[in-house]
Amino acid sequence: MDSNQIALTDQVAIVTGGGGGIGRAIALAFAAAGADVVIADVVPERCEETAARVRELGRKALPVPTDMCETEQVYAMVDQAKAEFGRIDILVNNVGGVAPKPFLQQSERSWRKHIDLNLVSMLAATSAAAPVMVEGGRGGAIINVASIEASRAAPYYSIYAACKAGMLNFTRSLALELAEHNIRVNAIAPDYTVTPGLRGNIKGPVDESTWLQPTPEQEQATANRIPAGRTGIDSECGQAALFLASAMSSYVNGVVLPVDGGSWASSGWIRNATGKWTLTGI
Repeated sequence: MDSNQIALTDQVAIVTGGGGGIGRAIALAFAAAGADVVIADVVPERCEETAARVRELGRKALPVPTDMCETEQVYAMVDQAKAEFGRIDILVNNVGGVAPKPFLQQSERSWRKHIDLNLVSMLAATSAAAPVMVEGGRGGAIINVASIEASRAAPYYSIYAACKAGMLNFTRSLALELAEHNIRVNAIAPDYTVTPGLRGNIKGPVDESTWLQPTPEQEQATANRIPAGRTGIDSECGQAALFLASAMSSYVNGVVLPVDGGSWASSGWIRNATGKWTLTGI
């Protein structure tokens, strides 16, 4: 194997929601592989912190505070990236989020907000960045960060799951549309992964000292549900995204790669108190 195939030397990547969690891990994985990174995040402090980490890895960073729900800001961010680097090779549509709530208890404002954040933001960023990639003539990669909830029922997460399902179909459809330009479009589908938001650090700088910690009972419940027996780590998503961005996956297009410790494969099977796999937990 040629180790250069995993390198992203001198490529330029945009990572939305790159200030924390999975987005930050992807940005750092790309920088470690030789890419310069544009970090778009609604929290300015998080943009700057990730940018500083990218520079520590010896790469250029452009932090652009961006509300990805505002299409004008998305287009401005991409314009700034093009002006700064003169090219865009990789786009990671990572921004998203959800607050669990029964659908019938949600207002129109609530579900429109979820749609803007989880689906429209991807459409806007792709619409802005893909033409720059086509114009460059070098090919490239678009990676959408979906969820295993896109492929299964998700009570209390219905709008989020519907958006992520739409993301998967968009991934496959755009993979065909952009194939002639050698731009590959793929997605990763994480499950339960440790991020600042998961630990209650939603706003402000990423500060692990303030994070809510799961109880032993909660940790055990996670271990029972996920075949890997633990919660995912954000860097594991970063590694998967790096694979899809690199020449290692040059013939991979239109796929969804679960990064979930086997959760999707388990399809409802969980470990009971004795460690035996069952469909009831008993």
